[in-house]
This record gives sequence, C-alpha cells and structure tokens, in this order.
Amino acid sequence: MEIRELKDKKILILGFGREGRDTFLFLRKLFPKKVIGIADAKLGLVKPKLTKGYFGKDYLKAVKDYDVIIKSPGIPFKILPKSALNKIVTQTDIFFANCPGRIIGITGTKGKSTTSSLIYSILKAGGFKVHLIGNIGEPVLSYIQKTTVNDIFVYELSSHQLYNLKRSPHIAVLLNIYPEHLDYYRNFKEYSLAKANITLHQSKDYYFVYNSKDKNVLEIARRTKAMKIPIQGKYYELDRNAARAVARIFKVPEKTIFKAISKFKGLTHRLELVGQFKGITFYNDALATIPEATIAAIKMLGNKVETIMLGGFDRKIDFKNLAREVLKSKIKTTILFPTTGEKIWEDILALSKRKKTPKHFFVNNMKDAVKLAYSETGKGKICLLSTASSSFSIFKDYKEKGDLFKKYVKRLVSKK
Repeated sequence: MEIRELKDKKILILGFGREGRDTFLFLRKLFPKKVIGIADAKLGLVKPKLTKGYFGKDYLKAVKDYDVIIKSPGIPFKILPKSALNKIVTQTDIFFANCPGRIIGITGTKGKSTTSSLIYSILKAGGFKVHLIGNIGEPVLSYIQKTTVNDIFVYELSSHQLYNLKRSPHIAVLLNIYPEHLDYYRNFKEYSLAKANITLHQSKDYYFVYNSKDKNVLEIARRTKAMKIPIQGKYYELDRNAARAVARIFKVPEKTIFKAISKFKGLTHRLELVGQFKGITFYNDALATIPEATIAAIKMLGNKVETIMLGGFDRKIDFKNLAREVLKSKIKTTILFPTTGEKIWEDILALSKRKKTPKHFFVNNMKDAVKLAYSETGKGKICLLSTASSSFSIFKDYKEKGDLFKKYVKRLVSKK
C-alpha cells in the first residue's frame, strides 16, 4: 500500500509491541491530527494522544470499524475475522510499496539472521550504502522518507512478515524450510506458502538465491520467474555461500568478500562458544528451536558433546530424527526442560530398542540445568544448550534462555 492511500483512511494498528509502536510513530509524523486506533490483547498499555484504544480479550472486535488494519507479525491471520482480511496490510507491505532503494530479502527456517548479517557486512565492506533491517535489525518504516535509489536494504524476513505479501524483493534468498511455527499456521503447507512469497512476485530481471538441496525450497524455485542462483552447504557453510552469491550480484571483489567473511564473528545464541570452565567447554545454541538445527549442531561439534540440554514449548513438531541422532552420538546425559523434554525422552526410549540410553534429568529452571551439566560432563567434553524447541514454556524467549545459560555457567564454576 502506498502512503498516499492512507491519508483519508480510518487506520487501526493491530498489535502494539515493538513493530506496532514504530508504526504509530511513523503514522503520527505523517498525520499529526489523525485519530489512530490501537488494538492489543494486553491490558494496561499506554495510550498516546489522539488515539482510540481497544485492549483485552475482545480487542479483535475493533477491526470492523476501520478501513485499513496494519497488523503486527505476532498476530496470526487464522484468528482474524474473514471480513477483515482484505483490509490487512503490514509494515513489510508498506515498506516494499514505498521504498525507492533496492531490497535484499532473506528468509529460511534457520540461518536467516547470520546470512543477513554476512550480506550486510560484505556490502558495507564493498562501499555500498547498506542498512540491516527487519527481523534482526531496526523496524523499517522510519527509513522510507529518507531513502534514495542508492540505498540497499538487507531485510531479514520471517514467515509472519512474508505471509500475504503482495510484492517480493529485488534479490530473494531462501535458505531452507523445516516444520516450525505450527501453532501459528494451520499446517506446514500454509507455513511453506508464506515462505514462498519471497519470490512469488519477482519478475525475470530479479534474482532468486536458493538452497538447491532442500526439497521444499526446490519446489518453490521451479515456479519462480526470477534469475535462479542455486547454492548448497551445511549449516554455516550455506549461510556463507548465500552471502557470497548476493555479493557477486553486486560485483563485490572476491578479496573483499573473503576478508569480510573471515572477520565475521558470528551472532550470539547461534552455536556461541561461552568458554571452557573446569575443563568443560560450553556452547550456547539457544536459537536452535527446531530438531534440524540441534542435529546440525551435534554433527558440527562431533563426539565431544557429552551433555545436551533439550526441550521447551510444544509446537507439535516431530522429534524422532533428533532422538535417533542422540542415540547415534556420544551423548551421555540429556537435561530436559518442559514440556517437549518429556516427548523427546519418550522418543529416545522408543527408538533405543533396549540399547543403552543416556542419563536423563528433568528440570524446570536454568540454574539446576547448569548444576547438572557441571556434575555430569567430563573434562575435555562439551555441554551443549541446543533445545530443538521454542523457549516459551519457562523462558521469555531464546535470548533470555541463552543469557541465563551463560550467566549460570560463569556463576556456578566456582561452586562445583
């Protein structure tokens, strides 16, 4: 939706978290005297001047009274009234329709933050005027009015931001598609279709960089009109190869690409080395919220992984392949968080066929988990936090989970 179309519309901001607040500030600058609606399930939110608020369990009833509904990513389409669907737009919609610069969109179930950061670092090293925005960077609308055709936006896009998107980026990167967010979408097919929007509206002079070894991605690639650039690789190798492919589109010299990748230190909570304490090496992989990411981490670190922390919020994901990997590995101890910790352990038992299984401990807080890690992990071995599940059962999010892990690893070292 173009900005000029908003002028005479009754506008409702649906969801008033980080993105919703950014939307409000953007609209207030454009329309200083317009009354703007704000709807959110949480009670007690601060209501700015010249707004009409709808808070609490009935907040969705407000949608019928507005012409345009700017929806935040955290609100699933499936809970909205059908009558509201044709009025829904998002920050991503507005940005794509009004941005004069070039957009590089990156998505994938795993790896999109690292890939986005790598692309940003390489292009910046190559002398381009580049911005890191979206899921990893800053909210996007504040850029629209100060952007020129020379600006490049590296936009990390979640499936929620891509859902129902009417435009696609000039360069699209699709890394992988695994089952995730199945509590948000009706099924895996709907989740995959959301991801597919990153290339659905591309034209023949656009670029599509894709993982040619992922069958779900490959199916999407067959239908694109864009120029196709296949890549492959395991774990961080895939992220680096995607970043290289994008950099070459911009004709960044190979020496610059190599140097930027060599200097890149990686992101926190993504197979992050916490350090060695009492002879035990601790890795924080808190963002591994699906089995495939945890399996990759186990394979990458190899036979030194002796203790692993698993489990979290239940999103109806299958853990059988993870259970097989645990049994195949040298892991001796599993520390299990609610609620999927129980499901993972049941799968390990079911697949063990009476062979020796690792020790298992059920815990409901990080302090106890780290205490167990110190007592159960041998010197020269690895303790890996890589839960294969979302964090919301007992943690606020993956950041809190990872930060608590690092905090107690360092705090409890003297108490072993």
